[in-house]
Amino acid sequence: MTTVRIFFEKCGEAAYISLLDLQRVFHRMLKMSSLPVYYTQGFNPHIYLSFSCPLSLGQESLCESCEVKTEQESIDPQRWIDALQPLMPRGIVITKIAPAKEKVGEIETAAYEVTMPASSAIALDAYNNAEHAEVTKKTKRGQKELDLKTIIPHVEYEQAGEQLQFNLVLPCGSGEAPNYNPALLLGYLQQQYNIPPWLCSVLRTKLYTKNNEEFC
Repeated sequence: MTTVRIFFEKCGEAAYISLLDLQRVFHRMLKMSSLPVYYTQGFNPHIYLSFSCPLSLGQESLCESCEVKTEQESIDPQRWIDALQPLMPRGIVITKIAPAKEKVGEIETAAYEVTMPASSAIALDAYNNAEHAEVTKKTKRGQKELDLKTIIPHVEYEQAGEQLQFNLVLPCGSGEAPNYNPALLLGYLQQQYNIPPWLCSVLRTKLYTKNNEEFC
């Protein structure tokens, strides 16, 4: 049994495909492709499919991935790409298919590129000068109060024309491990300084393991 990892970009209008709908898309595309994927056993067999660190709705990514299994000992990555890419919706581009190396549990951080209107500079300066930034984070167990400044102490931004850009590297663990999203910062800026989140964009660029290596 081989675990096959499918890496893909999720940009443009595809950013508004929810995780549940994305699972349906991949299930349907894998069935249509006739690739030799593994089906679970039992009364209702379905394709084994698991996504790594699902992305928040409305955010884009260059480093999404999911896993399927095949009983083949080896795969032809290009054959898989050629079979799947023509079936994918706009905005989803398969970048690599290969046997999985690290386990998903090895993911520790994610890198993001955030873009905001140039007028947000005043709000970001105020955030940088603030001692605390209290926010509420929703979890599976309810709501959790936290100080955003302990996670993002300072935002080092650059202006490019009518926009500001900055990079963040945030914990992106699974299970009980910490998992924080740039949406926490954007939500805080909206609440405190009236920065509309729909004028901001988030692009996830890389996932890193506990060894600070790119996830593959």
